[in-house]
Amino acid sequence: MKRNFVAPNVYIRGTGSYLPETVVPNAHFEKIGSSDEWIFSKLGIKERRIVANGQTTSDLAAEAGRRAIENAGLTTDDIDLILVATATPDRPAPSCACFVQEKLQARKTVAFDVAAVCSGALFTISVGVQYIRSGMYQNVLVIGADTFSNITDWERRDAVFFGDGAGALVLSATDEDKGFVDFVLHSDGKGKEGFSIPAGGSEMPASAETVANKLHTFRMDGKAVYDTAIQVVPECIEEILSKNSLTVDQVDYLIPHQPSIRILQDIARRVGMPFEKVKTNMDKYANTSGGTIPILLDEVHRAGTFSGGDLLLFAAVGAGWTWGTALYKW
Repeated sequence: MKRNFVAPNVYIRGTGSYLPETVVPNAHFEKIGSSDEWIFSKLGIKERRIVANGQTTSDLAAEAGRRAIENAGLTTDDIDLILVATATPDRPAPSCACFVQEKLQARKTVAFDVAAVCSGALFTISVGVQYIRSGMYQNVLVIGADTFSNITDWERRDAVFFGDGAGALVLSATDEDKGFVDFVLHSDGKGKEGFSIPAGGSEMPASAETVANKLHTFRMDGKAVYDTAIQVVPECIEEILSKNSLTVDQVDYLIPHQPSIRILQDIARRVGMPFEKVKTNMDKYANTSGGTIPILLDEVHRAGTFSGGDLLLFAAVGAGWTWGTALYKW
C-alpha cells in the first residue's frame, strides 16, 4: 500500500557569517568626487570590508558555513547539500560550492551554486527548502558570499556601493510549528542592462580589449535599480501577505537585502511598515550582494532579537531583474 507523504517544516537551525578584516571608510572615495556625508545620507553606508590579497569568495563562504554548522550543533558530516549564492565565484568553473566543500572537508556532500546576484541568498534558500520538504535531504547549508571588490572599478563613483562578506544558514527538517511559511519569487530578463558585468562570458569573451576597457567590472544604472526596487518589492510583499491572509502589521521584522537606506525607507513607507521593524547593517558592511540577508540574519539572531512565534519577512531585489519575498515563523 502506498503511504501518504507529509512534507516536513523547514527551519533555520543555525546561522553564521564572516567579514574580511580590511575596513574601507567613506573617506577613501573623496578622490573620485564623493564624500562621507553624501554616501551616508543617500546610501546609509559608513564603511565596508574588503578581502585581502589572495583571499577568495570561497574562503569567506567556508568560514561562514563553518560557523553556521557549529551554531546549529552539527558537524560537516551531518550536511547533505551545500548551496552557494554568488556572483563572484573563485573561477567560472568549477562552482564556488565545490571549493567550499573541499575547504570544509565535507567530501560526501553534494555542492552547487545558484546565480541571482543580490537576490541570490533568498532564491537559494528556497531551493534548499524544497530539497528538505521533498524528503531528499535533511540538512542543507545555504551560503551567500561575494567579493565585489574584485569586480569594482575603483575610479567610478558607483564604487561606493559594495563590500565583501559571507553569511550562512543551516536548514533542517522539523515537525514543530515553525519555519518557512511561503516564498514568492519573480524574474524579468528585460532588466539585464540595469546591472551587469559585460565581459567574461560567451557574449563577450575575455580579451586584451575587454580588460583594457574595464568590461570585467560591474556597470550599474542606479536610477533603474532604485525605480525597480521601490516598485517590485512592495508589490511582492503585498502579494505574499495577501496570499497568506496576513497584514503588514502582523510582521514583526523585515530582514531585507541591503541595497541602500533610501530604497528600504521607501519600501517600508509604501507597504505601511514602521521603519524600526526593518533591520539593517549597511552602515558597517555596505551592500554585500548575495551575502546581505544571511549576514544580517546572523547578526540579529545572535543578538537575541527574535522570540518564538515572531513572523519574519525576507525581501530582496537583484540584477536580472530578480526579486522575491519569504515568510518565516521563528
